[in-house]
Amino acid sequence: MAESMRGLRRSHRCTEVSSANIGEKVTVMGWVQRRRNLGSLIFIDLRDRSGLLQIVFDEPQVGAEGFAKAESLRSEYVIAVEGTIQKRSAAVNENLKTGDIEVIAESLRILSESETPPFPIEENSQTKDEIRLKYRYLDLRRPDIQRNLMLRSKVAYLMRDFMAKEGFIEIETPVLTKSTPEGARDYLVPSRVHPGNFYALPQSPQLFKQLLMCSGYDRYFQITKCFRDEDLRADRQPEFTQADMELSFVDVDDVLDVNERLLQYVFKEAIGVDVQIPLQRMTWQEAMDRFGSDKPDTRFGMELQDVSQVVKDCEFGVFTTALENGGSVRGICVPGKGDMGRKQIDKLVDLAKTYGAKGLAYIQLKSDGTVKSSFSKFFSEEGLQELIDAMGGKEGDLLLFAADKNKVVWDVLGALRLHMAKEMDLLDPNQYNFLWVTEFPLLEWSDEENRFKAMHHPFTMPMEEDWDKIDSDPGAVRAKAYDIVLNGTELGGGSVRIHQNDIQEKMFEVLGFTQEQAWSQFGFLLNAFCYGVPPHAGLAYGLDRMVMHMVHADSIRDVIAFPKVKDASDLMCEAPSMVDEKQLEELGLVIGQQEQSE
Repeated sequence: MAESMRGLRRSHRCTEVSSANIGEKVTVMGWVQRRRNLGSLIFIDLRDRSGLLQIVFDEPQVGAEGFAKAESLRSEYVIAVEGTIQKRSAAVNENLKTGDIEVIAESLRILSESETPPFPIEENSQTKDEIRLKYRYLDLRRPDIQRNLMLRSKVAYLMRDFMAKEGFIEIETPVLTKSTPEGARDYLVPSRVHPGNFYALPQSPQLFKQLLMCSGYDRYFQITKCFRDEDLRADRQPEFTQADMELSFVDVDDVLDVNERLLQYVFKEAIGVDVQIPLQRMTWQEAMDRFGSDKPDTRFGMELQDVSQVVKDCEFGVFTTALENGGSVRGICVPGKGDMGRKQIDKLVDLAKTYGAKGLAYIQLKSDGTVKSSFSKFFSEEGLQELIDAMGGKEGDLLLFAADKNKVVWDVLGALRLHMAKEMDLLDPNQYNFLWVTEFPLLEWSDEENRFKAMHHPFTMPMEEDWDKIDSDPGAVRAKAYDIVLNGTELGGGSVRIHQNDIQEKMFEVLGFTQEQAWSQFGFLLNAFCYGVPPHAGLAYGLDRMVMHMVHADSIRDVIAFPKVKDASDLMCEAPSMVDEKQLEELGLVIGQQEQSE
């Protein structure tokens, strides 16, 4: 039978007591982690969010009734214990913060009983994700998850603290807003009072924070929920948290400076990591050429080598055809993997194909001095050696080559580079390599839509020196855009914004908008630009991703209290779900019949 608190007040959390409290009376409360019955003594490991504390029940101290209640305790019972701190009578547990003390119980109340949990409440659970997420309220009791969420709370506090001292004002922006056609899919919310009309949940506060700059607030900051109806992966969720900012009267260097100091402060105070500033900067073009990625992991080498000039006169059609079609031939040198077996190489070929390659060429520089290549018959001995030398290949190395359009080559070799680094255990989680990637292309061509799209968003300022190419060569125009990258993950991104009406209207024109469409979608912003708008720029971090790196988690689900799974559903709440016909009628909605595929 569960008992009430009846005037009891907790005096300490479990690990807020230490040997300095020996002899003191305390009242502690929490969950039973484990019970050990030694006959004359019962030991309980009591758990709360701070950690574990050993409770000892000795019948002369707690009384016959209290001892009987202690015998009835099971895992996850919630209890309150009054007792006295004393030095441990048995061996000290060096792995526990409270491993040298224990509480000799004098009274016990069972505040709540528990059924047997569907999985053990323990660190590094091996239980399947589907079960853990169905019972997320139990999963959240795990000490490692609790530490993650407490660190997340600390990071949010540190960000707010730093930004306030830097003159930023925290302002909330709307969650019910207008759908826009650019970027990822919106989550739509039907309006009851405006039948047939819909709000959209914001993908970011982008337009509102620009309007705040128009309104003279100068420096804005917000930690806010955003929503994107995208396919999920380890570092993506349909709803996620951004640490968002915008600044007036600034250019690129001003934004990077304040954010470098923010990162330095947060990482030092949260996890004791010293971030050396200024951070390394690298243009988008250099990042793609060297690492095959616009979010390069610089903790290891294996950089891409462009060997197009070396192979341009060879007889290997795969290479020459790629060059004739305006592509390139590039490779990576994988040290110490020259003796890799054929099955392993075939797996690399299959991986390359998933990133768009038609195949994968290779040279094995075996440890016995022999050379094996998938294309050696198309090269003279001297030509093959020239290629090996250009790649910096040594005995024992594996050389991998891709030949295609640059985007395919970058994607393939960038993915292979990361795959091999994981296989070779080169990724040190305790190494934090920050990097600014700058000068992104303003536009990227969409074959699907047969038009240019904004690589970031339509409000990004082009680099002044490239603007004269906007009609003749739009793809060559670079943007005043920048991403902050950590160990191969984009932590955040931003840009200097367009603040001139003529440039903004031209940008919409290049993206295929008519003037009428642009004003229909973004009229409120374009109108605001008619009334004096300061030069402004901003940046937004994915808070979930940042904390994921801080705690070395494999997925952002481990740093979000109630995450969704891969199909964007919530296993615990069983959302999304059907709604009552009455609700649909009020909203003027009819659910169409969906044909079942054979």
